[in-house]
Amino acid sequence: MRLEFLTVDVFTDRRFGGNPLAVIPHADGLTTAQMQAVAGEFNLSETTFVLPPRDPAHAAKVRIFTPKFELPFAGHPNVGTAFVVGRQGPRRDRLIFEEKAGLVAIELLDAAGAVVGARLTAPQPLQRGDDDVYGDIVATACGLDIDDIETRHHMPCIAGCGTPFVFAEVKSREALARAEPRADVFAKHFPVAGATGIHLYLRDGADGIDIRARMFAPLYGVPEDPATGSANVALAGLLASLRPEDDLDVRLRIAQGIEMGRPSLMDAEADKRGGRVVQTRIGGRCVGVMRGTIDI
Repeated sequence: MRLEFLTVDVFTDRRFGGNPLAVIPHADGLTTAQMQAVAGEFNLSETTFVLPPRDPAHAAKVRIFTPKFELPFAGHPNVGTAFVVGRQGPRRDRLIFEEKAGLVAIELLDAAGAVVGARLTAPQPLQRGDDDVYGDIVATACGLDIDDIETRHHMPCIAGCGTPFVFAEVKSREALARAEPRADVFAKHFPVAGATGIHLYLRDGADGIDIRARMFAPLYGVPEDPATGSANVALAGLLASLRPEDDLDVRLRIAQGIEMGRPSLMDAEADKRGGRVVQTRIGGRCVGVMRGTIDI
């Protein structure tokens, strides 16, 4: 069996930045084991497989794999896959993907009549774990000192909008740059309540950036991710939930991947109504990089 593949740099407007994604646009007939093997061969943070939808009103069924595991939902794979599907099919403004976490609604971003990116709405409402995560474990897992963790706004905690992460705020850009994942600590203490990744973030405010972030998930075969849409969309919801206002709209410009040499920019949004976060969204631009065939 010979299948077409494309690679896309996601959350960037230039090649060799952002988060690379492999897309198999016609994955009919592949088994789960074959999909996992293909994802391992690409060895990118995620590879997506586009399948016919169960409901013909939807654009596609999409399965998402890291080099080691299948994910129920992820951000940059949805944005990049929507970019590919939107460019290949009939002209549409919106897509709906069927995924393990639920239905993912996606708005295509247009410039001069061409699809240049996408914005997704998270398939599940913000969910925050009942228990805070021990700060010393989070710090050690990221090669930091406990004093590097900022706890004025919240303790390290678990939250997600379809895929859970551990969120921890750091105090300085220096601490964020110094962080390095320790696989031995992850292996000993994770997963925690389903979360295998740690998303570190800094409230920045410089150069038009609101948040700078890094995400480590070595147990998923992703020592560091250049841009994590599923984490940052949940982060927008988490920060909105921490605000005292009952009703507000949070808009964040988030930079990630700087330390890896893969600078990424994401626009995250959260709507809070009646004291509850009711919707979260994240989007950005994409650039096509490679296409070819893979023999199965």
